[in-house]
Amino acid sequence: MAHLSAKVHGLVQGVNFRYFVWDMAKNLGITGYVRNLPSGNAIEIEAEGTKAQLEKLVAQLKIGPPRAQVKEVKTNWSDYSGQFTNFGMRY
Repeated sequence: MAHLSAKVHGLVQGVNFRYFVWDMAKNLGITGYVRNLPSGNAIEIEAEGTKAQLEKLVAQLKIGPPRAQVKEVKTNWSDYSGQFTNFGMRY
């Protein structure tokens, strides 16, 4: 089990990216959250699950939903904390 902190930069707000991440996380069985960042050109993901589940999520973050234009995905890995019980969207 691992913890992933990720920031996705580019045209990622207003293109259903948060819903895309939420749906992917639910399908993969990952816990955590996704939210827009105030800059207007990035989203933040905090997620926990197995390393394999999280790596699948990262691969999809690099692609995004159809209207998104992902420029960069920054990731930071750390130890699993068990702090999340589900995956949600924060505002």
